[in-house]
Amino acid sequence: MEEAIDLAVMELGVGRDEIVVDVVSTGRAGILGIGAEPAKVRVRLIGDESPAAAASLSAVSDILDLLGVEAAASIRSSGSGPDDPPIIDVQGEDAGLLIGRRGETLRALQFIVNSMLSRREEALGPVVVDVEQYRDRREQELRRLADRTARRAVSTGRAVPLDPMSPAARRIVHLALADSNDVTTESAGESTDRHVVVSPVADRPGAREGRGRRTP
Repeated sequence: MEEAIDLAVMELGVGRDEIVVDVVSTGRAGILGIGAEPAKVRVRLIGDESPAAAASLSAVSDILDLLGVEAAASIRSSGSGPDDPPIIDVQGEDAGLLIGRRGETLRALQFIVNSMLSRREEALGPVVVDVEQYRDRREQELRRLADRTARRAVSTGRAVPLDPMSPAARRIVHLALADSNDVTTESAGESTDRHVVVSPVADRPGAREGRGRRTP
């Protein structure tokens, strides 16, 4: 994907921070080169992007410069409102350093960017900061974890607690199992020990039939 973006930047004769990148396809490696497909991206020059997207891109770029990180930021999505915030994606040689353990460093970076935007005179909504599509990969990982845990809870007939997670990660697990007929989910613990517990329906007296149930 990086090669596709670099090629587009070269053809347009602009900097990485002057474009918006829409990922059409991430491509695939294939087997021994057979069946391989290159990544496909759609690149647009920054023009009529939302003020929040432009401001957040500038903020992330400034932070990368201050940290001395070999990476570049670009607008993956300019956003259309509170339910569709702008997404700033960071990619590059050192980009992985910005993720941290289970995304802790990435969450801190996003918090800093949104704090910077909140201090501006104009009202700018929240933005999402991502690093090499980590959030997408993490969501898929959590959904697979939720599925495995649900099957384990059903097969053992016992509630299965997961490791402590951030509110966003817990929400993904809850939503992944929300329509399950076999298990329910709830959050337990306090502060940094807050985690999701997946229970078989038979293990929860009075549990509703037909849908998973959850508490945040």
